[in-house]
Amino acid sequence: MENRVYNFAAGPSMLADDVLIRMKEELFNYKDTGMSVMEMSHRSKIYLKIFEETKDTLRRVMDIPEDYEILFMHGGATGQFAAIGLNILKGNKADYVITGNFSKKAAQEAAKYGEVHIAYDGKDNNYSHIPLQDELGLSPDARYVHICANNTIFGTEWKSFPDVKGKILIADMSSDILSKKVNVKDFGMIYAGAQKNMGIAGIAVVIIHKSLISEALADTPAVLSYELMQKNDSMYNTPATYPIYVLGKVLEWIEEIGGLEEMERRNRAKAAVLYDYLDSQAFYRPHAEKDSRSLMNVTFTTPDPELDVLFASEAAKQGLVNLKGHRLVGGLRASIYNAMPLAGAEKLVSFMRDFAKENDK
Repeated sequence: MENRVYNFAAGPSMLADDVLIRMKEELFNYKDTGMSVMEMSHRSKIYLKIFEETKDTLRRVMDIPEDYEILFMHGGATGQFAAIGLNILKGNKADYVITGNFSKKAAQEAAKYGEVHIAYDGKDNNYSHIPLQDELGLSPDARYVHICANNTIFGTEWKSFPDVKGKILIADMSSDILSKKVNVKDFGMIYAGAQKNMGIAGIAVVIIHKSLISEALADTPAVLSYELMQKNDSMYNTPATYPIYVLGKVLEWIEEIGGLEEMERRNRAKAAVLYDYLDSQAFYRPHAEKDSRSLMNVTFTTPDPELDVLFASEAAKQGLVNLKGHRLVGGLRASIYNAMPLAGAEKLVSFMRDFAKENDK
C-alpha cells in the first residue's frame, strides 16, 4: 500500500489495509462470477449469500440475541432520527439526552412526531461532559430514552450507560459501534451509520428488539418503516449492496484479529498514547473532560486559532491528514477509529511534540 496516509477524518474514515486488499482482489471478479459485487442483482443467489453472511457475522461479533432484528436501511443515522419518531414515538413522549450536535438533531427530528422532553443538555459546558445519573431529568411517562453513545464533534463518550428506570433505551452508536463490547440486551434499539467503524457510507444498520416493530404512522415513507423492512428482509427496495458487502469484510477482519475484546484493547492503547501525552504538557488543551473522553475522537486546541490552522497544514505534509476540528469546537480532532493503527497515533504524538517545541513562545 504505497503512499497511504494516516487519515484522521471523522467520517467517512479510513478502512483497514486488509479489508481494502480483499476489496481490491474481488473488485472485478467476485469468486469467479465474472462480475463485481457492485454489478450484481440483489436478488441473485450469490448476492443473497453475501447478504445473509454479513447479517450472521454481525450477529456473532456483537452477540446479538435472536429476538433482535437486524435491518439494513437507507438514509444513514440521520434517516433514523425520523424513523424512530415514525415507528416508535408515534405521538407519545420520549426523553432525549443532548450531549452533542447529533443528539440535538435527533431530538429536533423526533419532535415532529411526538412530545420530546430534554432530559439533559450540555450546551452550557459546550458538550465537554457526559452527564452522571443524577444529572438526568428522566420522565416517568417517557416511552423511551435516546442517547448518542459517542459524540464525534466534541470528543466525548458514555463510559457506562444510564439507568433508564425500566424504559426503552435507544442509542445512536454511529461513531463507536464495533469499537468495544456492549450488551445488546440493555437496549431496545441500536443504530449506526456505517462510514466510521463499519465500512463505507451508504447504509444505516438498525439492531432492534422485535417487540418494537409494529405499524408505523400512516404517512411514514416505505423506506423508513421498520415493519415493511422486517417483512421484506431489508429488501423492500434495492439495498445498498456494496456497502453491505464491505461491512461483511470489516466484520471478517474483526473476527480474525480476535473479536471485539481485541478491538477494544487496540482502541484503548491508541487513545492512551494521545491522552497520556496531552495530560503531560501545557501547550495543547483537550476539549473533553477526563471522565468523558472518547476512545474514537480526540479533540484539542493549540494556544491560538492561527496555530490550529498551521498545525493541520503542517501535519498533512507529514502524511497526517484531516486533523482540522469541527467548526462548533474549533481546534483539532484526531479520529482514531478501529482501522487506525497504533503507529498512526504514535506518529501524531511525535509530530505534536515537535510542533509544540517550535511554536511554544
